[in-house]
Amino acid sequence: MHIFQFNGLATAALALLTTASAREAPAIAPDAAEVHAKALVLDGHADVLLPTTPKRYFLSDGGSRVDLPHLKAGGVDAVVLSVAVGPGPRDAAGVAAARKEADAKLGLIRKLATDHPAAVGIARSPADVETLHAQGKVAIIIGFQNARSIGSDVAQLDVFYREGARVFALNHAGHNAFSDSSRPDKEPVAEHRGLSPLGRDAVKRLNDLGALIDVSQLSTDALLQTLKLSRAPVAATHSNARALIDNTRNLSDAELDAIRANGGVVQLTPFSSYLHTPTEAERAKVSEVRVKFGLPAAYKIAYDDSDTLSAAQREAYLDAASAAAPRATLAEYAGHIDYVAKRIGWQHVGIGTDFDHGAGVTGFDSEAEAPNVTAELLKRGYSADQVAAIWGGNFLRVWRAAEAARAK
Repeated sequence: MHIFQFNGLATAALALLTTASAREAPAIAPDAAEVHAKALVLDGHADVLLPTTPKRYFLSDGGSRVDLPHLKAGGVDAVVLSVAVGPGPRDAAGVAAARKEADAKLGLIRKLATDHPAAVGIARSPADVETLHAQGKVAIIIGFQNARSIGSDVAQLDVFYREGARVFALNHAGHNAFSDSSRPDKEPVAEHRGLSPLGRDAVKRLNDLGALIDVSQLSTDALLQTLKLSRAPVAATHSNARALIDNTRNLSDAELDAIRANGGVVQLTPFSSYLHTPTEAERAKVSEVRVKFGLPAAYKIAYDDSDTLSAAQREAYLDAASAAAPRATLAEYAGHIDYVAKRIGWQHVGIGTDFDHGAGVTGFDSEAEAPNVTAELLKRGYSADQVAAIWGGNFLRVWRAAEAARAK
């Protein structure tokens, strides 16, 4: 078992969650403010910053979008903080490095609650979320993302569950031993043609534990296979609509329909590249950055060819390209919410920001601006009850159903 040892790294990282200055909550109409205050506002997916996290994931002031001041300012009552790792080597050294990162994030989340017991609590069930909300505390739900951190050991899912994780995503960018990713990086489009035998075992084990399975980063085959195998509803915690933006990270109509049939929930993310098609002028700004770093001006995806740079230059380039990339708007984000709600019903819609891992749009760039989403949905004709369901009710329903499927 991997146990995270707290050190100076953890202390510095904890500061990112607790001491960054928060933006004030936006001014919205009194009726929208009342609806927002009454709802249990839940963000179904956010990341955890470490001091080693590239600066492009931080706010311009160097802070976190998901620290306690921002959560409080935005009236956000619960958030899934993900013990996530990215793509990387899958040999023993790569797995060990990924596990070290995962353990660091897990330890940081748990320490946040330990150090701020009056403001924060770890929620291991939907009932815990509601209890903490009634106490005026922020409920932190621990998520797990990318089984690369456990190599090929299905039993490690139990370890993370015992440590408090309740939302499990088998993948991120790049395939791993459990499943194919929707974003293979210089790999075959499919390695396992969906789930591997390990992935199939993992779906069963997660059902048995009563954990909520997250399908956001899976390939289409892996997602559909998961739905067929799972005896509980699932969540796509941070995805958008491919019918509007043709990005493999977004969900096709067929995938949306299958999640509805499964009884699950699709949580939309304010991630610009999954919401906005750049204009030629916007693409030209990124091309200028590429040329400055000695890369070809033409590109399909901004990070194309960046692996030809040194590690330090690559990070500097990605930071600069991210700053030059266009930002989507709150209206574009709400357009995806509308599309999914009309396609599969508002009862299957939620919000998962992916803050602190590249997400943020004009009007919803941190948890502090969550009230803007409520105001926009009300303006578009959603009722107060529907807004409350989208913000948290639908996710909690699906999580309860996952608990009910637990092995007796």
